[in-house]
Amino acid sequence: MHRRFEDRVAVVTGAGSGIGAATARRLSAEGASVVVVDLAGDAARHVAAALPGPALAVQADVSREEDTEAYLASAVDRFGRVDLHHLNAGVIGTFDRLPDIAIEDFDRVVAVNLRGVFLGVRGAFRRYAAQGSGGAIVITASIASLRGSHDLLPYESSKHGVLGVMRGAAMYGGPQGVRVNAVAPGLVPTGLFAGSGGVSGAGDDLARRGATVPQRRTGTPEEVAAAVTYLLSDDASYVNGEVLSVDGGSAWVNTVRPGGGAGAWDPGPVDAAARVIVERAR
Repeated sequence: MHRRFEDRVAVVTGAGSGIGAATARRLSAEGASVVVVDLAGDAARHVAAALPGPALAVQADVSREEDTEAYLASAVDRFGRVDLHHLNAGVIGTFDRLPDIAIEDFDRVVAVNLRGVFLGVRGAFRRYAAQGSGGAIVITASIASLRGSHDLLPYESSKHGVLGVMRGAAMYGGPQGVRVNAVAPGLVPTGLFAGSGGVSGAGDDLARRGATVPQRRTGTPEEVAAAVTYLLSDDASYVNGEVLSVDGGSAWVNTVRPGGGAGAWDPGPVDAAARVIVERAR
């Protein structure tokens, strides 16, 4: 494997499992020193200990300003600088119907998924300024950043928001030699849905839903990590402000044409649920 990241230091948030852990492994295998950040300290330490290169585990809540400052300070204390950032930490949130969503549930998702990304981007730019260097940032967005559905509303709202942060940061960073991009994973089984039980649209039916993806399968964390490391590398030196979908073609499917699955699913359960809501409101 090419060592594209020799002498580079990378911070990966949400790196205790899933896509973040896969990115940490790929960066380390390609020569980077990796700071593994996760709310679950034991998971972060487990991933860091298994990496082939220099690594540091840091327990942090990315939604907290002081924790963001702390994981960056830890990175600098250990490795002297930070060159690359993969801002990946996120939570899935509630599956409740829109009228039933508690403001506390909405705020919790936005705090991690959107505020956490903003804090990470701001911290990265402050670090680059202190170093007098450029760098690269990749944000984990989602297919939910690009399309709409009525379930997972807090999650979808937060993932739309991170693209606004990404594009503004890319405009700001371009003249400074800082590139900011995003990946938008589709159906990728990870621990993100842990605890969601048998709710429709959660983790239990990923394989079934994956059968309707143009490639007829779900993706893997390693496939997303490959896209992340491309965007972080000098191979993407003229790529800035872009969203790279890693979804087997799901985002561009034309669902109103037969070739895109129009008429292939039964809207009855969705419409029946809507009628129940109308009847309750009367």
